Parts: sequence; structure tokens; C-alpha cells
Amino acid sequence: MAIPINIEDLLNKRKIESNRIEFKKGWNPDKIYRTICAFANDFDNIGGGYIVVGIEEEERTGIAKRPVTGVPIEALNDIQKDMVGYNNKIEPYYMPRIDVQEVDGKSVLVIWAPAGVNRPYNVRERVTAKQSPGKWYIRSGTSTIEAKGEVLDELREMANRTPFDERGNERIEISDISPALVLDYLQTVGSRLANDFESKPFVEILDQMDLLTGPTEHQTLKNVATMMFCKNPAKFFPTTQVDIVIFPEGCIENPNNMIEVPKIVGPVPEMIKQTLDYIRTNVIKKRIIKPKDKAESITFFNYPYQAIEEAVVNALYHRDYQEREPVEITIGPKKISILSYAGPDRSISLDAIHKAEHLKSRRYRNRRLGDYLKELQLSEGRATGIPTIQDELRKNGSEPARIETDEDRSYFLIEIPCREGFENASEPLNEPLNEPLNEAINEKEMLILKEISNRQPINRKLLTQFTGIPASTVTRIISKLSAGPFLLIERQGAKKDGGYILTDKGSEFLMR
Repeated sequence: MAIPINIEDLLNKRKIESNRIEFKKGWNPDKIYRTICAFANDFDNIGGGYIVVGIEEEERTGIAKRPVTGVPIEALNDIQKDMVGYNNKIEPYYMPRIDVQEVDGKSVLVIWAPAGVNRPYNVRERVTAKQSPGKWYIRSGTSTIEAKGEVLDELREMANRTPFDERGNERIEISDISPALVLDYLQTVGSRLANDFESKPFVEILDQMDLLTGPTEHQTLKNVATMMFCKNPAKFFPTTQVDIVIFPEGCIENPNNMIEVPKIVGPVPEMIKQTLDYIRTNVIKKRIIKPKDKAESITFFNYPYQAIEEAVVNALYHRDYQEREPVEITIGPKKISILSYAGPDRSISLDAIHKAEHLKSRRYRNRRLGDYLKELQLSEGRATGIPTIQDELRKNGSEPARIETDEDRSYFLIEIPCREGFENASEPLNEPLNEPLNEAINEKEMLILKEISNRQPINRKLLTQFTGIPASTVTRIISKLSAGPFLLIERQGAKKDGGYILTDKGSEFLMR
């Protein structure tokens, strides 16, 4: 059963936090099942985790030691058979997903233990013994510990607090999920499930992605399936959209002078992309000042793109999809305001919210959605959004962002100030972010462009091979460079023997 993540990302602890990955050199079922139980309990709502058997860990970096140790082929069948019995020693019953993958010419066993819907779980202290007491386990950092006292009490209270995106929804039908969107995701992240897409029933693919819940005879799709892979999630979560309104003179100074952008709808990744594309193309501008007494120019932006990106992703990641309110983005001459419902979790203090420096939540409203966004490299990780926003503003010479909510935590408002020098509408128009493009193209993207120029037409597989850039990153870069506002590359030829070439705009760009 293939897992919906690239094995290299696991071995190098990319996209998934280190406390959600555990390497085991050998098969030790007693210890491994305690960790499976801990991941299933998901005490901190981080989304479960992965155990990779046949791997040693580098002491200095924490990533997998290469070449890997592996698990003997003859032992794998026995391990998988034993696991059927060990699963019955978890109460209530829980079955982790397993996958055998080849790494460095050897086999490794990947055990995926997503957060369970029937927590709390306990497991026999020794699953290999005939008689052994059942105990509850949780993760504490990168370790598995027994839950006792107040921690155990809180774990038991979590039984009815399954995050919204992990809950089953009987209104969602298989036909509501787009196979094209699912396949595109699997190909983008480099999952082996993409190779089985044509040969397996669609419902089986969804099951292996852990998008189904409930007993076999009456399974329902989880809400996150709709958020990610339904072309019209508003059918199930009304007003799932982004509204952008522009007040050129300010919403207070002249509220009658406004521009309403057509509402942005669709699955969450598409809403994020469309929103950011609009802001990048139509809102973000840069200014270059050449001091008379210095050779170097000073370049800055009205709004640093990375700060806006984090704020938009956070709004759609953390919003409450049961609230019939859109994400509202208001753009004025002095600030961009992003408003979403509901507000931050009560585990975050009001003092931390007012400081707007670091918001660390114990519970995530949409923990699984966050995993998907990280896989697509739309979100860097948990609790990093606000620090990134403030850091990007600081580097741009802007004032810090401000956060607001109410006592009931009914909304979350972040205001990102315009950098001084742009707020005066009478000043000359500054050039858009994408003109010229040099500022928006990073080193890896430039490497891809040059490789395409040298070998065009070239496909994704060869780009990965020649550049050494991971396949998922190559896919993301191709998506960016072939879309607006860039349009530097395009695909030519048939699906099997075609590849990517430079557009006229791309050729001109490289010749600068």
C-alpha cells in the first residue's frame, strides 16, 4: 500500500516535522507499537507520523544515514503478518498503513500512523507477550512517553475533539472528488500512488490517502478531501471564497471609491494561487533609489511578497470552514488587511496575539489541510507564519504587522503596512514586481531555465536528473514558470516524448 508522500522527503525530513518521523534500524515491535499508539493519539494535533524501519539516523543532522541498512526481503512478509495480530492489541482497534519501498537498492518498511478518529488509544506495553497491561502513549518532542496523570486526563477529553477537516461528511460523494486534481497532487509531491492511478479503483486510491473514514461497509469521505480535491468546495462549505476589495484612497477617506475583484473560488490550493497571482501582478510594486553618493542602488517593495504569501496561506489554512464568511482582503494606500473567521485557538494567549511575534497553538483546526499545503510547498511549517511575515517586513524596511481578534476569538485580522514611500498616490507609478523578472526568479528556478535552454525540449524526469533538484520542487518550478505573470516556458509535443521549451519571453529573459 503506497503512502501519499515521497520517500526521499521522509528520509531527509523535508516537509514533515522531525517529531513526526522516527527511524528504526531494526524491527522491534514492542517499541514500535508504542510509537504507533502515540501517533494515533496525536496529543498535539500534529497529524500523526511515520516510522521507517531499516534506517539509522545521523547523529548530527537527524536525517537518514546513507546508504540505508534496509530490512531483509525474507523478513518483510513475516513482519507484515505479525502486524495483523499486533493491531488487535490496540484498543479501540487501529490499523496503521504500511508500504515497502526500495532505497539505495535495499527494502525499507514505512509505517504511516495518521491521527485516529476514535482516540484515545491504548496498546499492550509488550505486544509480543501473551499477557501485558494496556497503556496510553503520546509524543513528547521526538520521544514516545506514557501518558499519566493530568496528561492522560486531557488525552481522554480529546475523544470528541477531532479536527474538522478529519471528520467524515456523509454529504460528500466520490463523484464530487476530481480524479484530475488528485492525480496532479500525487505527481507534484512525487508519491508512488501516481504510478498506480490508472490500474486501481479511484476509491482505493482515496483510501490509501487516508481520505475515507468509518467501517468498510459504510465509509465516508473526510472534509479535507473536499477542501483539496473538489472543484467547488462551496457546495459543502458555503462562502468558501476569497473576496478582494481595493480602496485607492482608503476605506475611511473615500469608501465610495472602491474596486471589487471577482470572487476567487475553488479548492484551497487554487484559491491560494489565484489570490497570490492577483496580488503579485496588480498590487505589489518595487522602487529603486540611486543615492548620489553611493554606487549601490536601494531596492524595496510596497509589500514584500513573502509576507503576503504567508498571510494568505495562514488565512485559508486556519479559517473555520463551518463559518459562512469569506476570507476578506482589503487593499488600501496604507495597508493590506486580511480577515478570516474564526479566530486563533484559546491555547494562544491574548498577550502573544497582541505582540504578533510567535503564535504557537496546541491544537490545529485543520491539521490535515496543513500537511497538504506543506507538501505543495505553500506552507513552511507550523507556527512559522507570523515570524516569517515580521522578518520579511523588517528586511524590507517596513513597519511590523498588527494582529487583532476579540475576546470570543470569532475572527482573525492581520494588517500588513505599506512601506514608507509608496502610500502617497500622487507619486509616480512604481514598476510591478514582475517587470523586470530578475527579482522574482531564484537560483533553482534560474538553473531549471538554463537546463531547458540547453536541452530543449526536456521532460521533468530529465530536469530532475540533470539539476539534482527534487522532483516535487521541479514540478512546482515548472508550474510557476509556465503560468502568469512569468510565461517563460511552455510544453511542446506529445505526452510521452514531448518536453518543455523556452517561450520567446523566456529566451529574451536569459539573453539579458
